[in-house]
Amino acid sequence: MEVSATIGSSQARLGRLDLSYRDVGFCKVRDNCRFSTCIGANTRLKKAGMWFTLKALQSEVVRDERQSASGKRLSSGNGVRLFVGLPLDAVSSDCKAVNNARAIAAGMKALKLLEVEGVELPVWWGLVEKDAMGKYDWSGYLAVADMVQKMDLKLHVSLCFHGSKSPYIPLPKWVSQVGESEPGIFFTDRSRQYYKECLSVGVDDLPVLNGKTPVQVYRSFCESFKSAFSQFMGSSITGISMGLGPDGELRYPSHHQLPTNNGTHGAGEFQCYDKNMLTILKQHAEASGNPLWGLGGPHDAPSYNQSPNSNSFFRDGGSWESPYGDFFLTWYANQLLAHGDRLLSIAASTFSDTAVSIYGKVPLMHSWYRMQSHPSELTAGFYNTIKRDGYKEVAKIFAKNSCKMIVPGMDLSDAVLPQETLSSPEMLLSQIMAACRNNGVEVSGENSSGSGAFGGFEQIKKNIIAANNVLDLFMYHRMGASLFSPEHFPSFTKFVRSLKQQEMHSNDVAAESHVKNSETSMQI
Repeated sequence: MEVSATIGSSQARLGRLDLSYRDVGFCKVRDNCRFSTCIGANTRLKKAGMWFTLKALQSEVVRDERQSASGKRLSSGNGVRLFVGLPLDAVSSDCKAVNNARAIAAGMKALKLLEVEGVELPVWWGLVEKDAMGKYDWSGYLAVADMVQKMDLKLHVSLCFHGSKSPYIPLPKWVSQVGESEPGIFFTDRSRQYYKECLSVGVDDLPVLNGKTPVQVYRSFCESFKSAFSQFMGSSITGISMGLGPDGELRYPSHHQLPTNNGTHGAGEFQCYDKNMLTILKQHAEASGNPLWGLGGPHDAPSYNQSPNSNSFFRDGGSWESPYGDFFLTWYANQLLAHGDRLLSIAASTFSDTAVSIYGKVPLMHSWYRMQSHPSELTAGFYNTIKRDGYKEVAKIFAKNSCKMIVPGMDLSDAVLPQETLSSPEMLLSQIMAACRNNGVEVSGENSSGSGAFGGFEQIKKNIIAANNVLDLFMYHRMGASLFSPEHFPSFTKFVRSLKQQEMHSNDVAAESHVKNSETSMQI
């Protein structure tokens, strides 16, 4: 029997495809059956998607497993739990159905056979509470949770209070309508351009959403989620990530403009020019006895894609080191910290009587890290320089709320990044890890992309080892055609197996000689 499904189309497709395949070397013995994951080598894969086989064969064990077998069963090696992110658009835009349900189910089966612990599901505010405040539709996401539970996998849920450009998932319609008449609810840059994919931290406690504050709306959303998913809490659902800003991360949208044609990647811009942030800044400056400091952000900071050295603010010895610079950067960072504290507190209090862990994500703003001023981190809201540890205070708010920290970019190494941006993801990751270790905060890792670039998996393993028991879990992003492609999936399989001790009971080896042939093929 052959069943196929395709990720990437709006509907699941069934049919029979005549494609060849090759074994990639994954083997697991269960219920007297040997399962091998096979990936199609046919060039038609580029159009058809991904073809793999869950195959029970009457054959010998895979060579590398046979060589490492010593009479023991497969077991966890370093204790790091592995999750794989589901597609961002796993649920339909009306939140009524699961997109490509059969393809996702096939992917889950492959991950289950690889002994991946679970999957991560993005839950979008803009879909669940789409049409009116307080009107929630969880049906599509409940269907996914049911699929995960039946597959005997664990589920990590990411509550997304931001929008997405690709796939296009906006904020709730009613929120966007408020923004049309009152654009001050959005982050704003120096040129008065609005970032409309999440709300400004300046409105957290202002009744700008039809008489309610964003904090009240976020809390109601979390409470509704808890009620709707009560049957999964603590059993299937083991973790919840609280969305904290752009892309779910605790940061300002300082880099929301694309790089220029020549690929220049600048320091980004300060996002403090919406009317509410300017009001707060003005009040703070007046209270400090320097009212002129409250007129706006630094006038001598460069624009998005200009080099940090093109103006005087970020240069070595620049105005970031002046009393005004310290005043502004402290205020700017504290606004973000207060926002993170408010939202993590909502999640911690809402889910305190459940058995789930709460997470929040902090970005890895590694560009220009080797400059004394760390420009990319400053514009993103982290007052971290060669003279000041900006992540100590971040770790403290996570510890205060008993939350775990997600850090992306664990696949990045200094050696493969452009040297002209003075980037150092390895040094920054080490600094963040140290801050978490010193404050008793567990860390969860993510990769920055699903490209499977050379050395990415090795770098992830290196960082997992270096984490030295601080790392709680690792989330690999993300399920789809790229992950299951012939170019990518063998490397991913090898990576997953490398996190395990290759052990097997001797009676399992003997059992394999008595297995009957059966085959189930699925295309993703």
